[in-house]
Amino acid sequence: MNVPISKISSIYKFRDLLVSWTYRTIRARYQQSILGGLWAIIVPISQTLIFSIIFTYFIPVKTGGIPYVVFSYIALVPWNFFSTSIIDMVDSLVSNIHLVSKIFFPREILTISYLLARFLDFLIASCLLLILMVYYQIPSNILGWLFVPLILLIQIALSLGLGLAGAALNVFYRDIRHLFVLILQIWFYATPIIYPVSAVPPQFRIFYSLNPMAGVIESYRAIFLYQKLPDISLLLSAGISLLVLSFGYWFFKRVEFQFADVV
Repeated sequence: MNVPISKISSIYKFRDLLVSWTYRTIRARYQQSILGGLWAIIVPISQTLIFSIIFTYFIPVKTGGIPYVVFSYIALVPWNFFSTSIIDMVDSLVSNIHLVSKIFFPREILTISYLLARFLDFLIASCLLLILMVYYQIPSNILGWLFVPLILLIQIALSLGLGLAGAALNVFYRDIRHLFVLILQIWFYATPIIYPVSAVPPQFRIFYSLNPMAGVIESYRAIFLYQKLPDISLLLSAGISLLVLSFGYWFFKRVEFQFADVV
């Protein structure tokens, strides 16, 4: 599964194209949109309000004294970044057939650009999180903030690995997109987004810990809500994410030469 350094360095050589395509993707998404970037906030806050009503008044969930609005929102923001970026990346090659079949460039540029475009939504939505923390007077662990870039990199590595593999497979089998949508829907409920890890029965936690997004979400909560540092679950998430990224990029480059013929 080794990928030559020359193939990785080609991304840097085409960095201008990566920036241009990312900008084009962002512009196309919000073109002729009245609310524009506000949709990055509207979606997670709508989900948060619905879950807050259900899990505050109908099926109360223990959050360790944290308002459920903040408890769920801090998980929904990274999850939405994760899920939407993967679906966009899976579609990245098929939706740009004219480029894939006619112009030479590292095809992963297209896939990565969709991830970066969704990263902007993540940043916009994160601004509201800070506002919520101030409003609810939730103290923050300054030392823990040093771990935020690491957590984000782990999440991006996992997303990119899955996105590259999915994009490559989607060229050959168009059912792959629908499969990813289904998997992500199931994955959502297998991740501590609307409930804490403490709600998982002890006998299942060893299997639960194999979900890399569980470690990512819990690390965000530990830092921003509970003034703690990430635990060992983040290390496990990092290992799994790096394996997924390595395999995803290797597989993408392994079949890349066939893209133009298939699409």
